[in-house]
Amino acid sequence: MKKYSKYIAEILGALLVVFIGAGAICAEHSVKMTEGQGVPVWAITVFGIVIVAIVYATSYISGSHINPAITISFWATGRMHAGTAAYYIVAQLTGAVMAAYFLKILFPDAVSTVFLGTCTLGEGVEFWKAALIECIVTFLFVFTIYATAVDRRTSKVLAGVAIGLVYLFGVSVSTTISGGALNPARVFGPAVVSGHFDYHFVWWLGPVSGAVAAGFLYGKVFTRKSE
Repeated sequence: MKKYSKYIAEILGALLVVFIGAGAICAEHSVKMTEGQGVPVWAITVFGIVIVAIVYATSYISGSHINPAITISFWATGRMHAGTAAYYIVAQLTGAVMAAYFLKILFPDAVSTVFLGTCTLGEGVEFWKAALIECIVTFLFVFTIYATAVDRRTSKVLAGVAIGLVYLFGVSVSTTISGGALNPARVFGPAVVSGHFDYHFVWWLGPVSGAVAAGFLYGKVFTRKSE
């Protein structure tokens, strides 16, 4: 089983991201439906917190990708073999779908209302603007990963905190425009279970292009030739 541990870690990591992140949206909707007070700030903050936890929990096993955009960036820049990258992505999407099914059981009313927490375009927002903001914030997020968790010259002690904070900032900035995904799996799982695929390509095009750009920039400009 040890040779499959990194793939299992990716499944669990993606499951946790979607279950807690998208689950916060479902929970907030449930509170509003019962005439309670929602906590939108908490619903956003929880994304950053869960990323910090997952990075520290699984980074030594799989590298804590839990995101197809990061895996594709590693593959495109020669840091990962195509076969391994494919297994990573399958694992990530599997975990995301599993989490969405759990959310469907817990919050059945959220399937047709908030689509189990999947991302949607902001009111009046054109798809290219959503893709652009996803590209920009994912670029910053993945650049931070390369700078803190990948680069051997930096300390790894606070890598999880730095990555989680940048993710939190990215979600905060983009949430009213694109829903703040920064991760195709984060949208894919809830979309599959809820059947909501409107403009789904936005959350692949934006994050993947941003992640790949960050990988190439860091590799060409900031990485030593010896590395």
